[in-house]
Amino acid sequence: MRTGRCSLGFAYLRLSNEEAQGGESSSITNQRMMVQTYCRQNGITLVREFVDDGWSGGNFNRPAFQDMLRQLEQGGANLVITKDLSRLGRDMREASYYAEQFFPEHGIQYIAIADNFDTEHDNIMAPFLFAMNEVYLRDGSRKVKDVLKSKRENGQYCACPPYGYRKDRENKHRLAPDEATAPVVERIFQRAAAGDSSRKIALDLNADGVIPPLKYRVLYRDEFSEEGAARASDLWNYTTVKRILKNPVYLGHTLLGKSRKASVKSKKKVAVPREDWAVTKDTHPPLVGLALFRQAQKNLGRGGRDYRAFGQVRKSIFSGVAVCGKCGHALCSCGTVYKGEREKYWYLSCTHQRRDIAAPCEGVRIRYADLVELVRQDLNTLLALSDEEVKALAQEAVRRAGSRENTRSRELKKERAEARLSAIDRIITKLYADYAAGKLADDRLARMVADLERESAGLKALLEELRAPNPARQTADSYARFFEMAREFTHLETLDRDTLVAFVDRIEIGPKVYEGGGQKIPARSSRPYRQDVRIFYKFIGELGENAGRSSGGKPA
Repeated sequence: MRTGRCSLGFAYLRLSNEEAQGGESSSITNQRMMVQTYCRQNGITLVREFVDDGWSGGNFNRPAFQDMLRQLEQGGANLVITKDLSRLGRDMREASYYAEQFFPEHGIQYIAIADNFDTEHDNIMAPFLFAMNEVYLRDGSRKVKDVLKSKRENGQYCACPPYGYRKDRENKHRLAPDEATAPVVERIFQRAAAGDSSRKIALDLNADGVIPPLKYRVLYRDEFSEEGAARASDLWNYTTVKRILKNPVYLGHTLLGKSRKASVKSKKKVAVPREDWAVTKDTHPPLVGLALFRQAQKNLGRGGRDYRAFGQVRKSIFSGVAVCGKCGHALCSCGTVYKGEREKYWYLSCTHQRRDIAAPCEGVRIRYADLVELVRQDLNTLLALSDEEVKALAQEAVRRAGSRENTRSRELKKERAEARLSAIDRIITKLYADYAAGKLADDRLARMVADLERESAGLKALLEELRAPNPARQTADSYARFFEMAREFTHLETLDRDTLVAFVDRIEIGPKVYEGGGQKIPARSSRPYRQDVRIFYKFIGELGENAGRSSGGKPA
């Protein structure tokens, strides 16, 4: 496998945690020795090593591997060398792609010493080697699952110890109370059993300077990357408290297997049905008694109430309809009561104004009664239109729709899409012919066909849209449908929820713009302002002539 050119090489070394337990044959040290010896014997200048220690061969997002790819793109070397193909990776599709496509297309020679693989020579056995490496990956995954299942069935704890526990020093598969955190868990249960809410418990723990679970692991127990450690909060929150109060591990029971990986090659985890969870009772010392646990469960969430059931609570008819014109978030009820007056001090305000969130919204608020009256009047204006006025309104909308979408333009788009679909069919037929003749590898065929199929699906969706009735016809039908529904009403004295959602799809509330400029002024100011309210009706959308309605006591 001697190279015929001046070779500047990168050595890539990888070892997974499972392989490290199997002995020294694949150790980083032995890989390095084999690669260095081969380079000396073949006149290769070894420029740099890239090492991923403790990374699975099924994962190609390894830090050193990705760093090596970046260096190769910058021209750092013209050769990559590994001990064998399994060091490159065990995922058959990905390993074959890099070895047989990516490296050759970028002018990079790749050598796997032990497998006698060299991209500058024919590699007849390569498909079988890639396949066997994936078999090893799948078999290793199966063995790990079997071991974990056996440990769970025997009550051995094979996960990260929960807050309040640590691994027993004499038996690493058993939990033992953590002297530093077990009293905190007991305190949480006692406070919950006494009736304190999860939020109050969290606030008290923060006031006493108690370190929360993830931060405790970062500081005192587990090793985290800088990125992982940065995510650890310094404060307790009520969700963390609730999670502790609901966990039966504190009764001395082991509960594992609540989720699993979606597949061998996937990192995503999916939930496992409750009946398939691995539950083993009395496997370690409990931190709380059953009576205390049940009392805490009984009080958990007891303070939660459905406030909409109370008569004095303001119930907005605009829920899910009124949104902020600046950020698109929902508007919710807010306000106060002054001298017994409620309606006067009732507002709808943007929910995205908190200072502890990214890019909070500012200043979008409207008096509830003003919005009700504005929408009611606008609806009554539509309901009062005569048949001739409705016809004229619909004709104008049809004219605008026709001008926006030129018929010839639609035909051209349709012709181009159909021509491209025919071309894709010819390309796919040619690809399969090349594959049958041995000119195209399996993985490359699959990748190219998949890309063409995705493009084809998009073009078919576009054609379906273009073949639909033209916009002018659709607009006419929509107006007819809306005003047929409107004929059931004559005049609205009051606006209720049912009528609103029957006619209105969305209402966008803009910020107040004060006379002379600016969106924020001191409270109780009498300066005139303008506030745009955009009403989007069912079927017909926003009516052009009525768009940009003004709200406010003194519009500018």
